[in-house]
Parts: sequence; C-alpha cells; structure tokens
Amino acid sequence: MQAEYLSAATAMEEALPDVLMRIVSELHDVAYLIERIEPQLAGVHGDAVLDAAERMMVLQGIDLAVQKTRGLAEFIDTITASIPDNWIVDVTTALNLVKLADMQKALGNGMRHGHSQPLGKAAGDFEAF
Repeated sequence: MQAEYLSAATAMEEALPDVLMRIVSELHDVAYLIERIEPQLAGVHGDAVLDAAERMMVLQGIDLAVQKTRGLAEFIDTITASIPDNWIVDVTTALNLVKLADMQKALGNGMRHGHSQPLGKAAGDFEAF
C-alpha cells in the first residue's frame, strides 16, 4: 500500500538551499509570533495572575523560546550559504506531514521573503487540529 502511495505522489524536487531558506523564514515568523505574546503577559494583572517570581520565569521562558528560534534560523541560514544550489531534495513527504495549511503553502510554493503567516488576521482565526 505504501508503494502505491509513493508512486501516486508527485515528486516536488527543489534545491536544498531554497527549501532551507523557507524554513528560516518560518522560524523567524514563529519567533515574531512568540515575541508578540510577551507584552500581553507582562501586562496581565488580577487575582488569576501568577505570583511575581513565577510570572518572571514564564516571561524568561518566552524570551528564551524567541532566542532559540532565531538562533536556529540563523544557524540554518549560515550553513545554507555553503550548500551547492544543485543539491536537490524531494519535499513531497515532508510537506504532507505539515498540518498548518498556511505553513504548508509557504514551504511548498517557493515563497522565501516576508512573513508567510497572515499576521494581520483577526483575533480568533485559527486552524483546528
């Protein structure tokens, strides 16, 4: 059955550096989206708020997530510069595993620059898993 699936799949062969740069773009988007949460949590007050020490740990964790995401993006960006353009990969299987339609589109259609996610979407728009 898997052989039938693989034969039916259309090969999407692309240059590895192009694929990696789209991943870099997605990682920068993730860092930006996480970073947008931080001021919202820092300004929360009320009875349901975590104590100051616990809230500081949460905010530091968010900051660390942003730093790690940007660090991964920069690492991939830097090593991509040394990969020859003629190295080709088939991204078909990997794209089929991506559940978010916007990210799947951004990773699969050659889009590299700017934000891949519609950052101006109205609050409440999401894709259920």
